[in-house]
Amino acid sequence: MAGRIRQSDVDEVKARTDIGDIIGERVALKNAGVGSMKGLCPFHDERSPSFNVRPQAGFYHCFGCGESGDVYSFLRKMDHLSFTETVERLAARIGYTLHYEDGGAAPEQSGRSRLFAANAAAAEFFRAQLSTPGADMARRFLGERGFDAGAAAHFGVGYAPQGWSGMHQALRSQGFSDEELSAAGLVSQGQRGVYDRFRGRVTWPIRDVTGQVIGFGARRLFDDDKGPKYLNTPETTIYHKAQVLYGLDLAKKDISRQHRVVVVEGYTDVMACHLAGITTAIATCGTAFGSDHISVLRRVMGDDSTAGEVVFTFDPDAAGQKAALRAFADAKRFNAQTYVATGPDGLDPCDLRLQRGDAAVRAVVETKMPMVEFVLDQRISGFDLASVEGRVGALRSAAPVVAELRDPLLQPEYVRVLARRLGMDTEDVRREVERAGRASTAPRESARTVAAPPADDGPAPEQPVVRVTMATLPRSSEVSLERDAMMAFLQYGHRMPTALLDRALALPCRHPALEAVRQALVAAPDMQRAGWAAEAVGTIREPYRSLGGELLVADFPALTDAAAVASASDLARKLLLRSLDSQKSELLGAIQRVAPSSEEGRAIRMQLREIDAERQRIAAEE
Repeated sequence: MAGRIRQSDVDEVKARTDIGDIIGERVALKNAGVGSMKGLCPFHDERSPSFNVRPQAGFYHCFGCGESGDVYSFLRKMDHLSFTETVERLAARIGYTLHYEDGGAAPEQSGRSRLFAANAAAAEFFRAQLSTPGADMARRFLGERGFDAGAAAHFGVGYAPQGWSGMHQALRSQGFSDEELSAAGLVSQGQRGVYDRFRGRVTWPIRDVTGQVIGFGARRLFDDDKGPKYLNTPETTIYHKAQVLYGLDLAKKDISRQHRVVVVEGYTDVMACHLAGITTAIATCGTAFGSDHISVLRRVMGDDSTAGEVVFTFDPDAAGQKAALRAFADAKRFNAQTYVATGPDGLDPCDLRLQRGDAAVRAVVETKMPMVEFVLDQRISGFDLASVEGRVGALRSAAPVVAELRDPLLQPEYVRVLARRLGMDTEDVRREVERAGRASTAPRESARTVAAPPADDGPAPEQPVVRVTMATLPRSSEVSLERDAMMAFLQYGHRMPTALLDRALALPCRHPALEAVRQALVAAPDMQRAGWAAEAVGTIREPYRSLGGELLVADFPALTDAAAVASASDLARKLLLRSLDSQKSELLGAIQRVAPSSEEGRAIRMQLREIDAERQRIAAEE
C-alpha cells in the first residue's frame, strides 16, 4: 500500500490551485477591494455577505462565524473528505501526478470518492444505453416531449435497461464492489442478491454544484413496472435530497450573473426552460422546496440586495397551490423578491413548449406575479366576496399574510391591494392586519414572560471562548496603527522591502492580540513561499487566530496593488517612527534628571541626535 503524499506535492497542488475558482463554484463571489472577494458564507446562514476570500494568499475567512482556512480545509469541510482525498481531487483537476513517500502509485480511493466515481460510471453507462436498440421506448418518450439527441446529450439523459443486473455487471467489471454500489444507491438488496435499482427507466444524472454526479432521477416507461412513476437515488453520504437542486450545475453561472432563478417542478421542465432560453431554471429532486434549498441558492445568487428574483412555477391544481403556500413560508429567507408564474390552461413548461413553442415558455416567466399577491388570491379564493360574511372571512384569512411583511414600504401597499381585492375600506383592512400582527407575536412574548429563571444549583455552564476580532479591538489611534500594519504585512509582506519589514516586525505591538499576530509573522519561515500568510495565521495562538484570519482577508484601503504595497511600507515606517518618538520621549524625561555637563547627560544628548537623524532617514525613504 502506498504511503503518504509527498509534502512537496501537497504544496505544489495548493500553489497551482486558485482558491477563488474552487470556492466560486459554490459561492457567488464579488470583488471586495484589491485582491479580495466576498460572498455569502457556506458554513452558516447569513443575509449579508461576510465571507471573504483572498486568492493570492490562498485563504478564506468568515467575519460572521469565524471559519477560515485554505483550499484543502474548504473542500474537506464542504464535502467531508479526508485530507488525502482532497489533495487527490485537486491534483486530478489540474492534471498533476502525485508522488507518495514509498514511491508507489496512487492508493485506491475509498469512501466518498468511490461513491462519486461509481455514480460517474453509472451515468456514462446509462448515457451509452440510450443509443441501443433496447432504448426505443426511452427515445420515444423524449421525442414526444420535444427533446432530440442533442438535448439528451446536453443534460446527460440516459436509459437504464430492463434487465435486473445490466448496470451492476458493467460496474463490477470496472472494479466497483457490491458494497460501494449499494452505498451509492445504485443497487438494491433482494432475496437473491443485489439488483439494479433503476430498470426500464429514463434516467437523469443529478449533479452537485461543482458538476459531480451524486445520484439519479428515473422515470417509469413500461406498464408492467409496478414501481413509482419517478424514482430517485435514496439518501447516501453524498446525496441529500433536501439540499440538491437538479440543473444547478448548468444554471449557476447565469443565476449568479442575472440574479434570477426559476424554480420548476420536474426534470423535463428544467430541460424545456433551458432549451427555451431560460437558463436559470432548476428543480428539486423528489421533495418540496425547503430551507436548505434556499441556503444553497442564496450562496449561488449572492443576493446581498433586493435586486434578485426568485420565480416559482406551480401547477394551478390543489397540489400546486399547496406547494406555493409552503414556498411562501420559506421565501422570506430570501433577500430577493419572490414571484409565481403559472402557465396558461395549467400547462407546465415542458407541455407549454411542446404545444406553443419557446416564446410561450419565456412569456410565462416574464408575466410572473409577486408571490404575496398569489398567496393572497389563494387565501380569499374560497370565500363568497359577494356577501358581507364572505368578505369578512376572506379578510381574516388573508390579513396574517400582509401582517408578516416586515418591509415598512411593502405592508401599507399590500393593505391597499387587499382592500381592492375584497372591495372593503382600506382603514378596516389596515386595522385587521394590525390585529393579526399583534396576535402572531403575543404567544412569543407570553413565552418570554413566563419563562422559569435558571436554577441556582448544579455546576455553572462552561463559558464560551471569546473570539477576538477586528470589531472587538479598541478604537484608538495606537491600536488602529498596529491593526492596519499587521493587515498590510500579512497581505503584502512578501512584496515589501525585506529590511524595512524586518525592522518593523522587530517592534512589539502594544495590544496583546496584535502582538500575537506579529509573533506569528516573525516566525514565518519564508514569505516568498506560496501560502505563507495562511500558514502564519494557522500558527497564531488562541484566542487570537480568528483575528489573524480577518486581517489576512480584510479589504485593504488601496485602489491598486502597487498603491497597497506602498501603503504597507508607509505603515512600517510609521511603526518605526512611533518607536523612535517613544524612545525620544523617555530620553527627554531622563535628561531632566541629570546634570547637563555630566557624562550621562552627554550620552543622552548623543542618543537624541541619533534618533533625530534616524527620523530624517526614514522620512527620506517615503
